[in-house]
Amino acid sequence: MKILVPVKRVPDPYGKIRLTSDGQIDESDIKWVINPFDEIALEEAVRMREAGANVEIVAVSVGGQAVSEQLRTALAMGADRALHVVDEGETDSGVVSTVLAAVYERESPDLVLMGKQAIDDDFNQTGQRLAALLGLPQATFASKIEVLDGGSRARVTREIDAGRETIEVPLPAVITVDLRLNEPRYVALPAVIKARSKPLQPVDVSDLCERPEPKLTIVKREAPPVRQAGRKVASVEELVAALRDEARVI
Repeated sequence: MKILVPVKRVPDPYGKIRLTSDGQIDESDIKWVINPFDEIALEEAVRMREAGANVEIVAVSVGGQAVSEQLRTALAMGADRALHVVDEGETDSGVVSTVLAAVYERESPDLVLMGKQAIDDDFNQTGQRLAALLGLPQATFASKIEVLDGGSRARVTREIDAGRETIEVPLPAVITVDLRLNEPRYVALPAVIKARSKPLQPVDVSDLCERPEPKLTIVKREAPPVRQAGRKVASVEELVAALRDEARVI
């Protein structure tokens, strides 16, 4: 069974993002990591293999030379090999899903396992777009995944507004994962060293497909306004008056 796990390079969610004077992200003090939802997808693929399944895990990322760092981390987490689609241009969900569809056709995996969204843009579109482009079944927001019948189908539990929903999809399929699926492991130094010998293959995007132009353009970035300091009020009446006359929420 071959599992394709797309991973995205994103800023550390625990770091502080600052903008330059011209509205660009100040990268001088940013730590870059694998998108946390993609880490969960990769961890789940590794756990499937550790449970006894014959699994090959292929990590893939689309972007400039810098994403090779995150692919090496994916190899250290347990991926068997990595594919770096070299693309220096601007991307959006449409571009990435088109490129991943070409990777799918090249690799012919039995399962695409990926994060439900990226924490930098929160689009939550790429998995659904990929499934639509390939005409594959999809299951989103997975909090539990069971591969059944020797890899011919998967049972997925997903959390919805009304509770939990369990569905079954034939494989191959696209499954996007949620936070409650698992907790990714800490990558120890021996795994990092071992990952250096694992294959990381660069492929130019032009060798895979005709790259579409992104339909999303970032016009401007602005930092949120500075939060005003709070104050203490002497009575309930003063609080109500402030909420009514200043905050205008009642």
